[in-house]
Amino acid sequence: MATLTYRTAGESHGPALVSIIEGLPAGLELDLDLINGELRRRQGGYGRGGRQKIETDTVTFLTGVRRGRTIGSPVTIEIKNRDSRLDETPALVKPRPGHADLAGAAKWLSTDCRETLERASARETANRVAVGALAKCLLRAFEIQVVGFVTRIGPAAANISASATPEALLTGTLASEVYCPDKAAGDRMIEAIREAKIQGDTLGGIVETRVYGCPVGLGSCAHWDMKLDSRIAAEVMGIQAIKGVEIGLGFQAAMLPGSEVHDPIEFDPQLRRTPCLGFTRPTNHAGGLEGGMTNGQPVVVRAAMKPISTLLKKPMPSVDLNTKQADKADYERSDVCAVPAAGVVVENVVAFEIARSMVEKFGGDSMMEMLHNYQNYLAVAASLGQ
Repeated sequence: MATLTYRTAGESHGPALVSIIEGLPAGLELDLDLINGELRRRQGGYGRGGRQKIETDTVTFLTGVRRGRTIGSPVTIEIKNRDSRLDETPALVKPRPGHADLAGAAKWLSTDCRETLERASARETANRVAVGALAKCLLRAFEIQVVGFVTRIGPAAANISASATPEALLTGTLASEVYCPDKAAGDRMIEAIREAKIQGDTLGGIVETRVYGCPVGLGSCAHWDMKLDSRIAAEVMGIQAIKGVEIGLGFQAAMLPGSEVHDPIEFDPQLRRTPCLGFTRPTNHAGGLEGGMTNGQPVVVRAAMKPISTLLKKPMPSVDLNTKQADKADYERSDVCAVPAAGVVVENVVAFEIARSMVEKFGGDSMMEMLHNYQNYLAVAASLGQ
C-alpha cells in the first residue's frame, strides 16, 4: 500500500527547520505561492509576539523537485531561521509551568531546560504548515478544499453556520485579524486579547477545520490505527498547546439522545458520480466520519488550545533546578495569543492526513496514475446497485 509520511527537524534558534516528505507521487505541481502564503498566515494573527517581526518564513526545496514538480523521490524542504543563535542562548534553570521544560530536563538528566524548549517550541510548527501546504497542492488536484478558522478566543465565541460554503468561510477568515469569519465575534476577540495584554496575561481558544469534497471511503474500519478520525486526532493533538480534539458534535454527542445525534441518509441520483456518490445528509453531526471512514460529508475537526504558558507580568511560581529553591519561572519571548496561528497549523496537519489517506486509497507512482485510479473508483462505485 502506498503511503505518505514526513519527519521534521530543527530547533527554535538553530540555523534552519527541515522536513523530509516521502510518498508524494511524481508529477505533482507544487505551488510555491500557496506554500509560502500558508507560512505567512501562520506568522500572522492579532496577538502575536516579537519573533514574528524577525522571521520571514519561506521554503527552499533541497531535493525531490524539478522545475516545480515532484519527481517521485523524497522531498526535502528548508525554512531558514534569521534568529539563529542556538549556541549563544542562555541556560534556563527555572522551568515554566505548562511548558515541556521540567519534564524534558528530568528526561535528559539536565538542569538546563534550554535543549528541551528549543525543540519543544511552537517554532517547529512552521515545518508542519509547510508540509501541509504541500499536501494541499495534492488535494487541489482532486478538488478537495480545506478551510480553517477561529471560533473562540477566551470569552469571545463565534457562531459559524454548519451550512457555510468554503468560499464564504475563506473570504471571512482572510478579512479578519484573528482569522474568524464572524466579524462581530472577531472584534470581541481582539478586545479580549487587548485586555489580556494590559493585564500581562495570555488567552487560548478553539479553532475549527472543515474539509470539503472528500470521497466516501477514506480511512478504514479494519484496524484501530487505520481509522481516519483516530489519525486526524493524533496529528492535531501533536501540535504544541493543543489540549483537546473533537470531530463533528464531539463531546456534545454525549449529552444528546441517539435520535438527535445520528445523521439520516438520503440519496440524490444527480449526485451519483460525485465524491459523495449521491448519498446526502440533512445534518452532519458525525463530522463527515463514521466508523473511521469518510462518508461524503464535510470533515469537521475542532481543537482547543490552552493559553500560552509564558507570562510577562505574572510569572508563575517555579523552582530553580540547581538550588531547588522556590523562584519565579524564567521568561522567554512569547505571544499574548497564538490561537489564529494554531488554526493555520491545525488546518494544515488535517490537510496532510487527508492527503495521506488519498495516497493510500488511490496511490500510484505518478499523479496521472493516481487521478486515473480516483476517477475509476468513482465510476465503479456509482454503478453499484443499478
